[in-house]
Amino acid sequence: MSGSVLIWRSSMLPASETFVRAQGLALTSWRPTFGGAVKVDSPVAADSDLIVFPETSVGRRALVALKLTGRSALLRAALRRLQPDLVHAHFAGDGWMISGAAAEAGIPLIVTVHGYDVTRLPREAGPRGVRYRLHLRTVFARASVILAVSGFIRDKAVELGADPRKVRVHHTGVALDPAPPTDLAAKRWDLLFVGRLVEKKGVDDLLAALSLLDTKPRLLLIGGGPLEDSLRQRAVDLGLDATFLGAQPPEVVRRSMAESRIFVAPSKTAADGDSEGLPTTILEAASQGLPTVSTLHSGIPEAVRHQETGLLGPEGDPVALAANLRRLLADPGLCGTMGEAAHAFVTEHFDLFRQTAELEKIYDSVARPR
Repeated sequence: MSGSVLIWRSSMLPASETFVRAQGLALTSWRPTFGGAVKVDSPVAADSDLIVFPETSVGRRALVALKLTGRSALLRAALRRLQPDLVHAHFAGDGWMISGAAAEAGIPLIVTVHGYDVTRLPREAGPRGVRYRLHLRTVFARASVILAVSGFIRDKAVELGADPRKVRVHHTGVALDPAPPTDLAAKRWDLLFVGRLVEKKGVDDLLAALSLLDTKPRLLLIGGGPLEDSLRQRAVDLGLDATFLGAQPPEVVRRSMAESRIFVAPSKTAADGDSEGLPTTILEAASQGLPTVSTLHSGIPEAVRHQETGLLGPEGDPVALAANLRRLLADPGLCGTMGEAAHAFVTEHFDLFRQTAELEKIYDSVARPR
């Protein structure tokens, strides 16, 4: 079967969420429309996106009402005009926002849970936390299928009340480079980090680990966030060779991966419980033939095979991280071997088009009859 699907993200679309659009554009038998409540100023936002709430006083009041009540005449009208066969929402809170209108219109809903929506947000204290947990139970009940980006996130969703029969692990996947670069001598950067500069990404541990090395590897960091200024200063204080580029469009990220030797993802559980799902950047780096040095955190061991496609250590442990970095930096041959194995592994298990074909089968199984 085929049909039309509204791919929903309330903020359409943050620069760190290229995977949302990439997955939608990889659909073949289903026709995607990308929609959200508000438009985000980012390199991956598009003028063609359906934005339900305009930047006017009326639009802003309507959005506040939706967040408070779960109901919106503007959203119901948008669904009536679009008449999708299915709604696929990313992140649990966004799924709740559209779940009421979808239910009223008789449109099946699929929700993908990614990480903080089932790790950090449910732990919040006070009325906000109570409200979020109530919304979570509501969207889990309304969704026909709940997709989790890793086994770890699946278990979190079930712990929070999702029906285990509804929850499926589905890896988003990445577009593959059939011939990743292999000339390590041409690499500009020894280490590459890509991600939001927030606590769970563990960049503070990375900088501490680099300060323990006898050499001074060239580190490139791509991404912005609330910790950017403090991390920049920390790198200066430690005398590291660290270049911060801030947030960059996908083509710059891809080129930087081609120019790097090792990808680093020192993720950890933040103090507020925020955790990763399964970082897409690790898969993108593997598709470019990079080994990854990372941690035994959340779904990361599903993407990195220790001693085969990269090296894993305890989260929040700069000493262990330094040891793994030292090992790969000192052994270009091992770097190359692990990079080739990483490319083969991601090709077999995380190919975007193969994974999206499986997603379309899920769409077919829940779409409303015409």
